Amino acid sequence: MTLTRRALGATALAALLALPAYAQDKGTIGIAMPTKSSARWIADGENMVQQFEAAGYESDLQYAEDDIPNQLAQIENMITKGVDALVIAAIDGTTLTNALANAAAMDIPVVAYDRLIRDSGDVDYYATFDNFQVGVQQANTLVDGLEERFPDQESWNVELFGGSPDDNNAYFFYDGAMSVLQPMIDAGKIQIVSGQSGMDTVGTLRWDGSVAQARMDNLLSANYTDRQVHGVLSPYDGLSIGIISSLKGVGYGSGDMAMPIVTGQDAEIPSIKAIIRGDQYSTIFKDTRELAKVTVGMVDALLQGGEPQINDTETYDNGVKVVPSYLLEPMPVTAENWEEVLLGSNYYTRDQIE
Repeated sequence: MTLTRRALGATALAALLALPAYAQDKGTIGIAMPTKSSARWIADGENMVQQFEAAGYESDLQYAEDDIPNQLAQIENMITKGVDALVIAAIDGTTLTNALANAAAMDIPVVAYDRLIRDSGDVDYYATFDNFQVGVQQANTLVDGLEERFPDQESWNVELFGGSPDDNNAYFFYDGAMSVLQPMIDAGKIQIVSGQSGMDTVGTLRWDGSVAQARMDNLLSANYTDRQVHGVLSPYDGLSIGIISSLKGVGYGSGDMAMPIVTGQDAEIPSIKAIIRGDQYSTIFKDTRELAKVTVGMVDALLQGGEPQINDTETYDNGVKVVPSYLLEPMPVTAENWEEVLLGSNYYTRDQIE
């Protein structure tokens, strides 16, 4: 019996010594995500938890369901519990100044995740995609689709949708898109029939698809009873699905009414299916696994005394400071390349899409 116990003890010790160094507990990371209503935020949270765990950290992941006071309470609770760092995808990037001051007072570093936190000097780093380029890609795919589907039009009738005005990214998406579209509008090649433009007019609070659908309904009834809409700039798949429902509700995509070109973002499964059906023309793929990897690397460097990797020190002025950032590259997805991009990267399986 004694020999057996000794043998078991030696085996256990050997197994313990064989564990990777990162298996030790290096601390707890508070992760504040905006909502579970979008599949991409669920993926973001899961990817970070997995990668923080692999790097030796525990995670406290919280979703606020687009309720600003709820997110503030979650972040304050994480600070009170003494997390070692905070990763925050803000619902409203202007509401966290006091909470982050409390974090700074406790030497808790803060990484803004995908959405810039504004009006605070206590944001240490920012991990995101090149959001201006996202807008450029959306506009480019819109124009490509218009040329492909309506090649004989002297000008195209297009309507513009923006993201949530309380999300700093929404302005980058819009400005990037307009850098492509505005010269075409000025030249008369694109007509904004409703006359509605600018984020103060076309923004969609909380990225709400039902709000986008209702606005598209109004645009169609007010401006398109005797003309055809050819394209819709949509900055996010959740809005695109609502816009498409509105368009199909008045007959687009059936008979001789060609489906307008509708853009999107985030490569959510319903929109990939819509692209395959021909209802949506494009989306922008942002690999949340890579964003999580960058974020985990930033936090690990901060906590281990290293220097986080960044590639941008100019773009993201939050009103108090320019936040050092790492920008990843987005990827346009259409019916032509969705398999290569999304299945080829193992982001989705074929069973999830078909």
